[in-house]
Amino acid sequence: MAEIVYPPVILAAKAMFRVLDNRLRVTGTEHIPRTGGAVIACNHVSYLDFIFCGLGAQPAKRLVRFMAKKEVFDNKIAGPLMRGMHHIPVDRAAGRDSYDEAVRRLRAGEVVGVFPEATISRSFTVKPIKSGAVRMAAEAGVPVVPMSLWGTHRLWTKGRPKTLTKRHVPIHIHAGEPFWPTPQDDPEALTEDLRNRMSAILDDLQAGYPEQPADADERWWLPAHLGGTAPTPEEAAALDSQSKGG
Repeated sequence: MAEIVYPPVILAAKAMFRVLDNRLRVTGTEHIPRTGGAVIACNHVSYLDFIFCGLGAQPAKRLVRFMAKKEVFDNKIAGPLMRGMHHIPVDRAAGRDSYDEAVRRLRAGEVVGVFPEATISRSFTVKPIKSGAVRMAAEAGVPVVPMSLWGTHRLWTKGRPKTLTKRHVPIHIHAGEPFWPTPQDDPEALTEDLRNRMSAILDDLQAGYPEQPADADERWWLPAHLGGTAPTPEEAAALDSQSKGG
């Protein structure tokens, strides 16, 4: 595929982060295969996560094709960019088509990015995840690379105003060790293992994060179990249910 759109988008994103002095730290990139297909399964705390997850694969010189809901592709501004970067639209009414397309891309040697929580985690912990990541990896014969990031939610997350021009925000991204699902494995057991891997990475990123909330009003960006005022996982699940019901 011709890469006309993706490289300049990456350059623009990197330039913006330099201007804002976002202290980007990317580790574990040795775990991302330099060639061949792979699934990157990343946690989801911000509307910007696909940008940073994609940057997490840059040291490996890989372009990540993200699975994203069809509505994003329908947007007049985002749509042409998403199509130009060859991302994969997900139509919830015809989910099998996007799954099959992802498997085809993986078999062709591409890296496919998924957010297996499906929606942003309001609790800033890893929600229960869907099994698609391990199932498509098993079908395509490629590894799953668990990834987590932290700090992106301070720029733009669910239920909070955008602060896209906030300066000096540390953003940490880590890719964990890959594992290879097979068709003989129990996908539910592997999915729980993937969630545990993503959670362990996130715990480490949160523990090593160089900043703490400056005052009580800033404690919103810390999860409840670390003394923050973010909803607990149970409260976040209730809020998600209310949103669906509304």
